[in-house]
Amino acid sequence: MNEKLLSSTERGMRHNLAKPHEISAFLREQNMGVGMQEQINRALVIANHVFAARFQGASCAFVAGSIMRGEGTPSSDIDLVVVFDHLDAAWRESFIESGLPVEAFVHDPQTLAWFIENDAKNGYPIMVDMIASGVAIGPDIDRAEALKTFAANLLAKGPPPFEGEKRDGIRYLITSLLEDLRDAHAPAERRAIAAELYQPLADFALLGRCAWSGKGKWIPRLLNKLDSELAQRFDHAFEHAAQGDTVPLQLLAENELARHGGLYFAGDKRMAPADARSSTFRIETFGDAILPG
Repeated sequence: MNEKLLSSTERGMRHNLAKPHEISAFLREQNMGVGMQEQINRALVIANHVFAARFQGASCAFVAGSIMRGEGTPSSDIDLVVVFDHLDAAWRESFIESGLPVEAFVHDPQTLAWFIENDAKNGYPIMVDMIASGVAIGPDIDRAEALKTFAANLLAKGPPPFEGEKRDGIRYLITSLLEDLRDAHAPAERRAIAAELYQPLADFALLGRCAWSGKGKWIPRLLNKLDSELAQRFDHAFEHAAQGDTVPLQLLAENELARHGGLYFAGDKRMAPADARSSTFRIETFGDAILPG
């Protein structure tokens, strides 16, 4: 959604609810129909009610998701990131409010920082994107605006360098799946391998080009935003793989691997953590049996 719209909406939220006429005016500028305006207004009303009724004492929240982007469908839900001053532990919960699904991610600044840091390390800025693109509500609008600025800057900075163990781990996985794909004869096996290959190959393509990655339906969107021709090659390769022709997918995987050194097997070594030992599970072997102690 346009930043101009978000700013207007957030100003309205100083009074706990965005003013409908403000939202409608900017939605018209974006050529959104009345139905979409109503869907966004309804989502904001529900989000404000949920915030007041279920999360008393919270400082602010961010209303995000496809509805707020103007892309809502009949099955869309509200993503709600809620921020308290302090919690014993963060949590996530899903519920229905006024007939609309709501998924709430409840944090304080420290737990939020932990999830944002881990999302960034993995290359999937899920929480960051919800904050950056969400509409701020709640009493502490200054904190909300500071968090939105931080999130937007982190998104603009891009993912960490794609190198070392992170890169080689995905490279090894793609190599293994590519070899399985070449050797597979049964159509069902080829489809299963192709499905498993989609996520790591997308990560390799996006992160390897210094772009954030994603999951599920976000992958084709991110690929198309980055490079429409690359997105078309991905779609072509996996469409043909689903029909039984895996040659385009093999070529795609080989080309992506070639950008970072090619196939990778010999030399791979990953150490387990030093504390990867069990003090509560005892293994005793009696013939072929392995029994817990």
